[in-house]
Order: sequence, then C-alpha cells, then structure tokens
Amino acid sequence: MAKSKNHTNHNQNSKAHRNGITKPRRHRNESQLGVDAKFLKNLKFAKKNNLKPKKQVQRYEARKAKKAAFAAKKGVPAPK
Repeated sequence: MAKSKNHTNHNQNSKAHRNGITKPRRHRNESQLGVDAKFLKNLKFAKKNNLKPKKQVQRYEARKAKKAAFAAKKGVPAPK
C-alpha cells in the first residue's frame, strides 16, 4: 500500500490573499487585563498627577511672568 500524503499548502496563499490579508483592528483603549500590576499602579499615579490642558497653559503663563519679573529685576533681557 502506498504512503498517504502528509502535508500540502497548495492554493492556500491564493485563497488567503483573495480578500487581502489585513491586520486586526486596534481598539482605542485596549484592555489592561494581564498587564504587569506594578506598571498599572504607576500608570494610575501618573494619570492622577497629569494636568488638564487649560491648567497647563495657566501654569506656563505664570512661570513665564515670574521669569520675566526676575529678569527685569536683574536687568537682563527676558527669556523667550
């Protein structure tokens, strides 16, 4: 009796490319399940201490004014 065929990949590539091979869609917020606990804890604190954009601009303007006042007091041109 002849040996039976063990494996063939005939036509599989053509079939796969017929509708195009695409990467899986990535979701905006992927699940954090299975992610390192230490990393997640640090992420939580990092997010907590981030400023909102409006607050960031206010803080930047305040620092800029403070630097300008200090430069005027010293008699040096203010930094840009």
